[in-house]
Amino acid sequence: MKRLTILAISFVLIVSGAALCVTDSAVHADDGKWQPAESPLMTRWAKEVSPESVWPEYPRPQLVRQSWQNLNGLWQYAIRKREEPQPGEFDGDILVPFPVESALSGVKRRLGYTQRLWYRRQFEVPSAWRENGQRVLLNFGAVDWDATVFVNGTKVGRHRGGYDPFTFDITDALRPGDAEQQIVVSVWDGTDTGYQCRGKQTLTTEGVWYTASSGIWQTVWLEPVPASYIESLKIVPDVDRQQVAVTVKGRGERVAIEVRDGDDLIARDEGKPGEAIVLPITDPKLWGPGSPHLYDVVVTLAGDNGSQDRVESYFGMRKIELKKDAAGLLRIYLNDKMLFQFGLLDQGYWPDGLYTPPTDAAMRYDVDATRDLGFNLIRKHVKIEPQRWYTYCDRVGMIVWQDMPNGDRFLNVFKPVPDPDLIRSPESARQFELELTRLIESRGNHPCIVLWSPFNEGWGQYDTARITDLVKKLDPTRLVDSASGLVDRGTGEVNDVHHYLGQSFPLPEEKRAVVMGEFGGLGRRVPGHLWKNEKEWDYRRLDDIDELTDAYVELTKNLQVMYARGLSGAVYTQTTDVEIEVNGHLTYDRALHKLHPEAVRAANRAVYAKPPIVTYLMAGSEHTPQTWRYTTKEPEGTWSAPDFDDGQWQEGPGVFGKLKHFGKRVRTEWQSEAIWLRRSFTLPEKFAGRPHLLVHHSGPCTVTINGVTTRLPEASTAGYRLVPVEGLLAAALRRGKSNSIVVHCRSSDQAHYVDIALVSLTERP
Repeated sequence: MKRLTILAISFVLIVSGAALCVTDSAVHADDGKWQPAESPLMTRWAKEVSPESVWPEYPRPQLVRQSWQNLNGLWQYAIRKREEPQPGEFDGDILVPFPVESALSGVKRRLGYTQRLWYRRQFEVPSAWRENGQRVLLNFGAVDWDATVFVNGTKVGRHRGGYDPFTFDITDALRPGDAEQQIVVSVWDGTDTGYQCRGKQTLTTEGVWYTASSGIWQTVWLEPVPASYIESLKIVPDVDRQQVAVTVKGRGERVAIEVRDGDDLIARDEGKPGEAIVLPITDPKLWGPGSPHLYDVVVTLAGDNGSQDRVESYFGMRKIELKKDAAGLLRIYLNDKMLFQFGLLDQGYWPDGLYTPPTDAAMRYDVDATRDLGFNLIRKHVKIEPQRWYTYCDRVGMIVWQDMPNGDRFLNVFKPVPDPDLIRSPESARQFELELTRLIESRGNHPCIVLWSPFNEGWGQYDTARITDLVKKLDPTRLVDSASGLVDRGTGEVNDVHHYLGQSFPLPEEKRAVVMGEFGGLGRRVPGHLWKNEKEWDYRRLDDIDELTDAYVELTKNLQVMYARGLSGAVYTQTTDVEIEVNGHLTYDRALHKLHPEAVRAANRAVYAKPPIVTYLMAGSEHTPQTWRYTTKEPEGTWSAPDFDDGQWQEGPGVFGKLKHFGKRVRTEWQSEAIWLRRSFTLPEKFAGRPHLLVHHSGPCTVTINGVTTRLPEASTAGYRLVPVEGLLAAALRRGKSNSIVVHCRSSDQAHYVDIALVSLTERP
């Protein structure tokens, strides 16, 4: 048997199953009149979009049937009051699958929460699909948010949820013979006026909140199936046992499963629908960045009437887990190897298509650009992409941390003690958990996804421990990040912190690793590539490309230090600019890199180098406050001398800095221009490795040990850095004895912060 062509079917720019894919010939409008609506920005792929060829690729790469009919293209649309019935006259044409608010829909109209969006189109069913008792399924990749579907005037179903696929059997609603058929879809989308899961969508755009994406925004298609057919597959690899378990959901008598690696038959077995069929994968080729090996699967379901349904799929053998490293720190391991997971926050927005990329090639470009810059991770931020996106990540070996799109209300996360968890209404909680379950079930076969995150920065966060347990029960093979940033309840398998410029992180725990789910956010305006020419958003503005690149490189150097000290992963904000956010690596139209890509690539690759083991010789105050003598008035005399009398200085715990900028990590407020710090410490008699200062400071800073002074190098961005203790400074260290250390620091850009430790670095085995 020749190699299955699942991936080829999935990724060519034309439909490779064209021999069996039916093109609907019904005419809905004068195609010559269609054109995109005006937009502040368009991507280069927009010119490739036309009603005759809009998202023609097969939309479901992990459950492939050869015979299908694509319903993308021009539909009719109307916007009416929510309570009004289906209109007799429609307003015009809309290009599906682009949201009604997008330029590529050809409409670009805002849909209010008091309104309803109507779609209508005609189609024909091939006569061969009527034979042998076959059924006809109508599939939607995603519709935002509350969709009711009618076929020839008969209601065939309703679906609530803006991100998950759904299917209706429309056979009994079809007109007989070769008669023309009609689909009508009614959509209501409340966006941010209620509890619904919506991600960053809003009816009033500002800051980090973006244009809504209402209505049909993923591919619509038809397919014929036998009366007994395969509804879904659950594929669970087990690397340690060298096996894969496949569960087939569907009505039928018997299931046959084949696993192939190229032309080689690896395993074959049979069983019943609904039961896990375990197949051996001897000496498996593992999936991961750099070697994303995929196995092909063919599943055949035999019905009680002699019919057969056949689908093609694939899977990757990989495992993700927590293990302690050589230094005893809990880390994330992929396939038994410690791998720092470093990537970009990706929000999946497009200036011309909003939630919907203009083309498949455009969608793949963002993943390729991320990989080409040297990242191995994408955090898919509060959005769920079309299934083809995850398949492409599977194919190229891109790790994915998947967020659940959040909704409902916000916790106040900026108080010293954040609000307790929300109490959601029963309806809100049921809907959230339903959509969360659908996310895990519909995307759970993709090896690229290694982590689920149900909450982000306290948004909609409720019953955190119970929701964490729910996710783990639904998928025990992946890690759970209960809450990404700001509101940690001590649950889940990772402690995820968001520190944009003042990079710091807690130590790994006994049962939880530590990641930095958001950092960076450095901004740059690029005239001619802006969504709006005012009120841009970022975390720090550096409009010179050289300065921006230098600042980014400095952040990656800080990451190397954090990796050595126990950090397991980090996510830089972000892939592209998004509307008025200007902190992307790429402009919003994907036309330009905003930093020097060669420098970014080199800096990123350095992050993955095997880190040293860090041993503390003198603790800093990052995790446990250390007491210092200090003054903010310039002292008289030889204040850096070991025998200087600092009895008149104040005493306080580190860190020293501005609470306004750095929050609760600061334990002694420092707001003046300069500060002087003194303390003594006892250095161990014996220690291995090379001594380094571990420092985090803003502005010019000197360190004096036992009367020998060194000036610390200044950095363009804040963060803990390693500075070698060399020459006279190293010679001044007194092993097994008391040592004097004096720090003098001046503020920079009002960003007051100073903390210092002494550590040794040894080579990791």
